[in-house]
Amino acid sequence: MKPDMFAKPVTILVGLGFPAEVHSVMDAYRHLVEWPASSRDEVHTIALKACQAALRGEIEAETARGLFAAFAEKHEILAPDTPAIPASRMRGGSGPHVQ
Repeated sequence: MKPDMFAKPVTILVGLGFPAEVHSVMDAYRHLVEWPASSRDEVHTIALKACQAALRGEIEAETARGLFAAFAEKHEILAPDTPAIPASRMRGGSGPHVQ
């Protein structure tokens, strides 16, 4: 695994609420750089500096991940953890039916 890769991606909501997985420090850094200047705050600054430090190898990628996730949560773009829907239910496949 590359040193800037997250052990588990951070799923954020982009555009009109579509989920996008952020897999690495570089991905997180790109999202932070593209964040509108008018909406930047202290949490944004901390997450951005953490990503920069991780890219330089000064801190662990997981530290930057945690701060990026905190940024996403504060700005209400962190996707909620939802269990996966079994594929058989999505296709209308046979399975136990409750009546």
